[in-house]
Amino acid sequence: QIKEALDKKQLVLYYQPQINILTGDVVGAEALIRWQHPERGLIFPDDFLPIIEHTDLIIELGIWVIQQACQQLQHWNALGFNLKLSVNIACRHIQHPHFVNDLLDILAVYPGVQPEQLILEITESAAMQNIDSAKAILQSCHGHKVRIALDDFGTGYSSLTYLRHLPVSLLKIDKSFVIDMLEDSEDKAIVEGIISLANIFKLHIVAEGVETLAHLNTL
Repeated sequence: QIKEALDKKQLVLYYQPQINILTGDVVGAEALIRWQHPERGLIFPDDFLPIIEHTDLIIELGIWVIQQACQQLQHWNALGFNLKLSVNIACRHIQHPHFVNDLLDILAVYPGVQPEQLILEITESAAMQNIDSAKAILQSCHGHKVRIALDDFGTGYSSLTYLRHLPVSLLKIDKSFVIDMLEDSEDKAIVEGIISLANIFKLHIVAEGVETLAHLNTL
């Protein structure tokens, strides 16, 4: 059914804005996949991506997402919006030997998109499974000016090895810490610690789950 959904264009991308916390400007977005099922309605990724994450269909889906993201970026650029767009890359996909070539082929189709506008988000667990392979692939992407973000930082291994050896330019604080940081001093301390690490390593940082003015002011 998921394969059929991809073939029949039932999959869609939603775009969650990323806001500069000081100016309030929209500076980028994250592409989030949804399945517009003809009978069940809108299905969220947690309900279908785990089914295919260990199959080659996740690679086909990942290529589609990158294509759609680049098409959207080119459209925004034509309208005068200079934004960055983040896409999530599955562990199986980032380890694929043709990943970099596929990525460059897609970028070549959209000459209006600057490679540095595209941000590849990988999780700590994806990088940890084969750090040598991941390092080589990510360094190649970085060499072509595509940026790398470490997603859900703090929920996995949180090894400083990533920050020392992987060409990461952005850390994302997992929403589980952000949402509870106003009531939970330990979660607040974790958020502060991640921000300090980002500053030390001169990385950009995104906090997920900012849904109230109180969260915004605290951050």
